[in-house]
Amino acid sequence: MTTTTGGSSRLFQVHLGGIIELLSASIYTGPQVFLRELLQNGCDAIAARRDVDPGHRGSIRVLPCATPGSVFAVEDDGVGLTTDEVGELLATVGRSSKRDVLDLPRTDRLGQFGIGLLSCFMVSDEIRVRTRSASGARAVEWVGRTDGTFTVTELDDDLPVGTRVELRPRPDAADLVSRAGAFDLADRFGRHLPVRVTVDGEVVTRPAPFLEDSATVELRDLGRDVVGSEPFDTIPLHVPSTGTRGVAFVLPFQPSPGQRQSSRVYLGGMLLSERMDDLLPEWAFFVRAVVNTTGLHPTASRESLIEDGALEVTRTELGAAVRRWVIGLAARAPHRLATFLSVHHLALRSMVLHDDELARFIVPHLPIESTDGPTTFGAAAARGVVRYTRTLDEFRQLAGIARPGSPIVNGGYVYDAEIAARLPEFVPGATVEAVTVADEIDQLDVPPLTDRSLTRRLTDRADAALQDLGAATAVRVLQPDTVPALYVADEAVLRRLRRDQASEAGGGFWADVLGRVTDAEAASGSDADSGPEGRLVLNWSNRLVRTLATVDDAAVLSRTVRILYVQSLLAGHRPLRPADRAALTDAMTDIVHLSVGLTALPDHLPTLTDKDDHAE
Repeated sequence: MTTTTGGSSRLFQVHLGGIIELLSASIYTGPQVFLRELLQNGCDAIAARRDVDPGHRGSIRVLPCATPGSVFAVEDDGVGLTTDEVGELLATVGRSSKRDVLDLPRTDRLGQFGIGLLSCFMVSDEIRVRTRSASGARAVEWVGRTDGTFTVTELDDDLPVGTRVELRPRPDAADLVSRAGAFDLADRFGRHLPVRVTVDGEVVTRPAPFLEDSATVELRDLGRDVVGSEPFDTIPLHVPSTGTRGVAFVLPFQPSPGQRQSSRVYLGGMLLSERMDDLLPEWAFFVRAVVNTTGLHPTASRESLIEDGALEVTRTELGAAVRRWVIGLAARAPHRLATFLSVHHLALRSMVLHDDELARFIVPHLPIESTDGPTTFGAAAARGVVRYTRTLDEFRQLAGIARPGSPIVNGGYVYDAEIAARLPEFVPGATVEAVTVADEIDQLDVPPLTDRSLTRRLTDRADAALQDLGAATAVRVLQPDTVPALYVADEAVLRRLRRDQASEAGGGFWADVLGRVTDAEAASGSDADSGPEGRLVLNWSNRLVRTLATVDDAAVLSRTVRILYVQSLLAGHRPLRPADRAALTDAMTDIVHLSVGLTALPDHLPTLTDKDDHAE
């Protein structure tokens, strides 16, 4: 490039093409980033001047538009630019392809400066740069326009060392370049920059509280701002290898399901992102981090980080800091750990399956549901063999028949069965046993031999009463004796019951689809439909059941057994089919008729109501 001297200038034409549209559509989230880019340019220039003048402090001045249509300017007393550097800058901003713009070098000061200037075209049709280099070269004026024309002029003016960027913003950018708008943007992006920034004379920059070595009022205020309420605790974060420091605020509430953790990230004091979701490990969604980094690499937009080895190392180290905090809490403040677990137990359950060190400290304290009530894995292991179910359905069925002194732990909730199975790895001396419904029923005591004839007769008559409902009966000795009956079924039966319920509720197309699934399973033998679907276990210790065994009236026994069957379904949180609801209604109706001296109908015939209607 050739320029004339003595105040003359030369006109250049470059092809901008769709670069400006590309900036707003593919690189930046909005035009407000123009000020962030200019602030970054000023910081880089001041840092470059400090390399040759270590005592230079430097400052950036933002001069907003005093009136609509007036000039907006940003000044810095950095290293400035020479004529040759301006020429290189012209070549930089003249690149016209998307690939070139995305590949502009952020680590190179001129490349960064060029991207900053390009971003200004989103708010202004003309950019004027007046600069003087600290090397003593003559001052230079560079003027660029959106039509692709640029002029470069060497000036005779005795400008101070540094750079002044002037814009004439378009009307649609008036809110961004007003005093209030400019101050808000400068405060948002540059409040923690290492150089002094003022907007119309008012200082914006201030120390970052998350980089302080001790807790301050400002740090507590920041925690409330980030979390939305008082944080449960604050965790210091430091990764020396990537120059990353900050804090993580522990949420005092459980985040909504599916909500990802988000972090506020500053790069060299400049805000990079307020909601970065990949800085911390995925399991750490119970904290919100605020950090500053000097060693991680931004994308071209400077709004996120490049996924590279440096970011992976940082993520691992930050996760380790969060893990150490949890381990330390278990050792120094068990009562606070209990409070923390009551809120974030789901996240910790996920963590312990992938971190044996953490698991040894945390698993004994994790809350768990058992047939004896709420407990912890550690307390359950201390009582003896930890007997656990793999599904919530199994736990609900077995809750009513668990043997005294031998509680069953519910492994049906997320991660609990996996943790229970590995409990001996985390709790020294612990032993575990997975239990099933079939195993527990087989281990129940049978009635005494002297009662065998009564129980056999009761079983035969109860089987007949439930034949149309697809259930069989068994008589066992259960505790407590206040429970007359219990409905049990294996997983295949429960799956079919749920499918039948969905089929009846959906009807039409879905009923046909689910029916085909049932037929396919029956044909493959995976869910054979021969025989009963479940068992009604009658408790021989219960007075009602023992009385039923001596009842000769077939109608009374049949209706009572059917009522016990539906009652057991409801107690076990089982969905009622239309046939089950009809059986309950008919049985209770017949019981009422029998209680007033009317004759009940034989089993499996039309109801009394139907009979009366027919007589009429």
